[in-house]
Amino acid sequence: MSEHTHVDENGNIIVHSHDHDHGHSHKHVHTQTKTVLNRLARAIGHLESVKRMVEEDRDCSEVLVQLAAVRSALNNTAKVILKDHIEHCIQDASSDSDPHAFDELCHAIDQFIGK
Repeated sequence: MSEHTHVDENGNIIVHSHDHDHGHSHKHVHTQTKTVLNRLARAIGHLESVKRMVEEDRDCSEVLVQLAAVRSALNNTAKVILKDHIEHCIQDASSDSDPHAFDELCHAIDQFIGK
């Protein structure tokens, strides 16, 4: 199976898959792409400020509090991605009888959460 992605005019990520053996293709629209990108940009900025705190030899407890805030922001971003994936990709996969989509999602969750 081959796959390629692109971003449409609304900022949504489109994934096109083509199964060479069965000749069918389907696409997944991720409607929360802009939200995810904005959240990641904010988390990156926040993490840069934490880095500056360390460079300035700020109090360790202050640094840890800010790191916890960054971690929380990333976890919340992951929830947005997960919900969007379930709402679109998993529904599409079940209608296309794609047994691997659920397994791939479970593997990704395991990787994110840690076993």
